[in-house]
Amino acid sequence: MPELPISRRSALLAAAVLLAVLVLADRLLLGAGAAQPAQVLPPAAITTVETRLVVDVVGGVRRPGLYRLAQGARVADALARAGGLTPKADRTLVNLAAPLADGEQVIVPLRVAGAAGSPGGSGSAVPAGPVHLNVATLEQLDALPGVGPVTAQKILDYRDKHGAFGSVDELDAISGIGPARLDQLRDLVAP
Repeated sequence: MPELPISRRSALLAAAVLLAVLVLADRLLLGAGAAQPAQVLPPAAITTVETRLVVDVVGGVRRPGLYRLAQGARVADALARAGGLTPKADRTLVNLAAPLADGEQVIVPLRVAGAAGSPGGSGSAVPAGPVHLNVATLEQLDALPGVGPVTAQKILDYRDKHGAFGSVDELDAISGIGPARLDQLRDLVAP
């Protein structure tokens, strides 16, 4: 076979073209998955993973337990996932519109025997059953002995700032409630 004369310029040009083809092939074939791992999941998908919250639903619900909900869910959403309220649940002590926080416990109190149908009939300033600190209104807290509207508002502010009460002893952190007042309230309130 006869040899073709190739000039030095043609050989360098062919080598440059071959090198460019190899670099392009490397980027297209090998580097597509490894060069851009951060672009596999768009930021919106990462945010979706992080916006799940877990709440513990207990008390007067059909299926108490832990439930995963979307960020921005309300107490009503958690109760629906727990199968709804039981007939013994006291719906008036639950704020269905309250937003949920990750790790929160949603407590659905049960009706107190003898308290239904007799609002204010006893003439006593003390509520018929325990006042649940995590769902009580300003009026319910104000009705407690030794707790006026100012202290009741401080309890609500504390709950908003620190989340649900884990125990009655947390009332000690509120100015205006000392050890004596806490002992007086201990049997009248529940977390």
